[in-house]
This record gives sequence, structure tokens and C-alpha cells, in this order.
Amino acid sequence: MKPSLFDLYRPHPEPSTMVAFAENSLDRQSEHRAPDCLEQAFKAETVHAFALAGGKLVVKHDEKIIDPLFAPYELAELDPIPEESILLGYLKNGEPRLAIPVRADPDTLQEPLKATDGRTLYRQQMLDDDLLGQFAQASSLMTWNGNNRFCGKCGSPTRSEIGGYRRVCEACSHTIFPRTDPVAIMLVIDIERDLCLLGRSPHFPEGMYSCLAGFLEPGETIEHTVRRETFEESGIKVGRVRYHASQPWPMPHSLMIGCYGEAISFEIHRDDKELEDCRWFTREETAAMIERSASSGVAPGSTTPPPKGAIAHRLMRDWLDWKG
Repeated sequence: MKPSLFDLYRPHPEPSTMVAFAENSLDRQSEHRAPDCLEQAFKAETVHAFALAGGKLVVKHDEKIIDPLFAPYELAELDPIPEESILLGYLKNGEPRLAIPVRADPDTLQEPLKATDGRTLYRQQMLDDDLLGQFAQASSLMTWNGNNRFCGKCGSPTRSEIGGYRRVCEACSHTIFPRTDPVAIMLVIDIERDLCLLGRSPHFPEGMYSCLAGFLEPGETIEHTVRRETFEESGIKVGRVRYHASQPWPMPHSLMIGCYGEAISFEIHRDDKELEDCRWFTREETAAMIERSASSGVAPGSTTPPPKGAIAHRLMRDWLDWKG
């Protein structure tokens, strides 16, 4: 039996380091925070913050320079809400890094300020990898705090504690912590014919095909999710499953769990409510898609992969690079 990518971990030792939003050098100290950690962070002379307006990151965009960090005094014109700030963590030199929501309208900011969403930040490579990872943390925590202002048990208001890493009900003391929604995303492989399974969702850009994906359900393993979602969307049965890489996805607070799945059936019966199309691609067709994504232009009618930096792109690229 010939070796396959289900036997050996190749071609990279840790492919999770090669996706967008994955790098983040901050020391979060999330388990060792004093009650007044946020107040102490604001007092630090070196403190800097991300400003988020309507879920978008505000940056100082001056010709070729893009700066996403603000000293607290620079935020006055954006109408900040300091009591809803989040302490993300600390740089190696001890500098605190915050995320602060602002009331400014993201669509009417004056130059050189500009508000940008997460997808644009990574697709246009507006930030370096470390800052992009810090933004992912900031965006996810800001969304979680904003969505949990009231207690799920008694309905009373909750308050933020330890810099935004915990919320406590002011009436019944019910305590909640930040959540992450796990999503399995899988490239299913027909080993004998050397094909991969890709689908096209109705909301994708024209011509784009990607890996199938779906949320983990309660009481379900990652492997079971890969098999269930693949069968529900494509009618393909999956045998062996191999974890490959993960990616923080701050839209709003997911963790993409990238896997390879081994196809044990091959006739596609797609769910037309989920997918516009689903088909097998040869290694050569997949390589051509990846090559087109790196070129300056794509011809009408051509198939394209997810953007570089997306974990689906990484799964496709690493399947091509794997050598048995």
C-alpha cells in the first residue's frame, strides 16, 4: 500500500503558523490578572490601543504607512468608551496593549483615518502577521463582550472583569468566560485517483472553490464533524481523518480546525441549498487554481482558490506540496 498524507506529517512541521491571524506575541496573562489590571494598564506611559468602530479596525492610513495603534490621548476625536476597554496583554518590554471601542461612525472618518474589516486587513496585507493576530484577539473579545451584556440565567446586566476576560452577573453572580466557536474545515482526498473535493457556496466570489466546512455540534468529535458535514453537503463518505492545522477566525470568534479526510465513496450528491457546485479536482487543476491566485489577473470563467492566508488555501497548497 502506497504511503499517503494520512500516514506522515508533512510537508511542514507546524502549518498553523502559515495562516492569517495566527501570529500573536502578546503575553495575555489571562489567568493572572489583578482586579485593577485595566486601570494600571491605562496608567502606563507606553500603553497603546487598537480602536474598533462598528466592528472595524481604525487605522492611520498615510500614503504607504498604515498604523493601527493609538496612544489613549489620540482617541479623543473618535469618542472612545474606555469603560468597555479590553486588556489584550503585554509586549516583551512590558508595554500594555488594549482594545478600545469607539462611537465614531466607521464610514465617515476623516483622513488619514480609515476603518477596515478583518477580511480586508488580511487579504490586502495591511498589517504584519503579529499585529494581525493581535487584531484577531481584539475583535473576537470585543464581539464576545458586546454580545454578553446581560446574564443568560436571570437576564440582569453583567459587568466586565479582569480586563475583559470575564463577565459577572450583577444580580446572581453567574460568571461567563470568552467563547470560541469551533469549525471543522476539510479537504477530502480520493487517494487512488489523486483528486480533492471542493465546493462552491452561493456567497463566494465568482469562480471561487474551497474546502467544505461546518460547525462542530455539542457532543461531537472533530472527526465526526468532518464525516458528517462532508456527507451532508456532498454525499461523500469519509474514512480516515487527519488534523493538519488551525486558524483563529475573528468573524466573529471562530477557530477553524483544518483536516484532511479520506474519501471512501466517490459519487457526489450535493446539497443544493448549501452548495452551487461540488466536484473533484485533479492535482493539476488544483495547482493551476493556486497559480492563478498568485497572478495579477484571472480570466473570466476560471476557477480560483480561497485567498492566500485562508486555511482552505493552506490545505490545498500542502496537499500539492506533500510528497509520499
